[in-house]
Amino acid sequence: MGTRSLTVFSDTWEDEEIAVFYRQYDGYPEGHGTDLLNLLKDTYIVNGITNGEKRKIANGMECLSATVVSHFKDGPGNFYLHSAGTRDIGEEFIYTLYYNDKELKIKVQDTYDDGHDLFDGTIGQYGEWIKERCKDE
Repeated sequence: MGTRSLTVFSDTWEDEEIAVFYRQYDGYPEGHGTDLLNLLKDTYIVNGITNGEKRKIANGMECLSATVVSHFKDGPGNFYLHSAGTRDIGEEFIYTLYYNDKELKIKVQDTYDDGHDLFDGTIGQYGEWIKERCKDE
């Protein structure tokens, strides 16, 4: 049986959910969390694309959500898109990606054992948190 997770994309401007991305297997922080980190580190959220842009960018959270889905989805199974607000479909972890104070941020929640937040901060801080977590395992 897999460790299920949800990745929730929150709109930059309206603070509303855009979509929910479900992962059937390896949804724990050392799995999906590390995969998200590797994809998102050094990614900047922008509002409009300029010619000659050299940074790794997403044109808003809607663009970022499409980037994440296209990165992970390479065949049938394991990854599924759900409508905003979807919960309680067997997930053990919830990753919420949002944009705040001009930075891409991530919140990680463990839904088991009465649920609790494991992490909430910038992608850079998340990288340090994952590194420590993996060292402890």
